[in-house]
Amino acid sequence: VQLQASGGGLVQAGASLRLSCAASGRSFSTYVMGWFRQAPGKEREFVATIVRSGGTTYYADSVKGRFTISRDNARNTVFLQMNSLKPEDTAVYYCAACASCRYSDYTRPSGYDYWGRGTLVTVSS
Repeated sequence: VQLQASGGGLVQAGASLRLSCAASGRSFSTYVMGWFRQAPGKEREFVATIVRSGGTTYYADSVKGRFTISRDNARNTVFLQMNSLKPEDTAVYYCAACASCRYSDYTRPSGYDYWGRGTLVTVSS
């Protein structure tokens, strides 16, 4: 599967952005989908994960209550709605797909099989 993230940009603190990640290929609904981010000089970190059906989601503590992950299996797309953005949210955001991961894999970059190129989110203070 190929992934293409979009929707990043430059916003002020407190603003909102909605990221999208479009997947090519078939069987999108069989993948667990995740969002990760990487700030300059830092390691890639978990942001959010959504299970295949979309019925369960998981979030990093740093974004819980502000970010919402969702998916549309009919459109082969996963979304990340980001509200109340903070300067510390500045990073390149990546979407990722996991074909056979288990719960213990959800928050680890190494648990995912496919990655998009990323989209830059910059939040100014």
